Amino acid sequence: MTGYRGLLQGVTALRTTWMTLSITHLGSGSGGNATLIATDETKILVDCGFSGKQIEKRLGLLEISPKELDAILISHHHIDHSRGATIIQKRWGTEIWANFETCARLGMDPVNECRLFEPLTRIDVGSDLSILPISLNHDEADNVGFIASHRGERAAVVTDLGSWNDELARHMSECVHISIEANYDSNRLWNGPYPERLKQRIGGRGGHLSNRQTADLLSNVVGDHTRSIVLSHLSAQNNAHI
Repeated sequence: MTGYRGLLQGVTALRTTWMTLSITHLGSGSGGNATLIATDETKILVDCGFSGKQIEKRLGLLEISPKELDAILISHHHIDHSRGATIIQKRWGTEIWANFETCARLGMDPVNECRLFEPLTRIDVGSDLSILPISLNHDEADNVGFIASHRGERAAVVTDLGSWNDELARHMSECVHISIEANYDSNRLWNGPYPERLKQRIGGRGGHLSNRQTADLLSNVVGDHTRSIVLSHLSAQNNAHI
């Protein structure tokens, strides 16, 4: 079941729910990224790319307080994925999970301020929710995507990658929900106003997925078990919004 719930200043959250697992996108794009994954017993954020005030307001429209968050998982250190994480931690004592490089790039103490994870090592973030981080290629960041598991159901939240491989496809093929970036239309990017260097970065192996790349990935992972797909991180300049 999918539904829409309006957020601040015309921003929209897409909520996907089945059984007792729900995924709500609080925002996605270069202005900020944050995704709420919730079960009956656990609530976590995947990325926290808005200010602490914005996160609090967006969660509030879902009738959730930041105090209810069990953890924040940071995919990589870029500000549109990490902006409010340390603020939320300081105000409400929320645990932050990240890999070592992301923790270091955010200026956090990996012993006292951040819980560390490794790629392809499952972590328990609540009594009924586990997360598998998967390495992704993106700029100079040590980026990861996440596969969430809850009572036999799996969901993927994957963004900021310039290419995909068989390992990622294998893990995503087991998911009933897939949230995947479709950042740009190739014609709009290469014929658009961006400087050539920026075009090369976005369109390179460490940049972002084009619509075509995302379609190719989905054609390899979608099956009869797939219940919902969300396309995220759409470029305002280089993509069409319907």
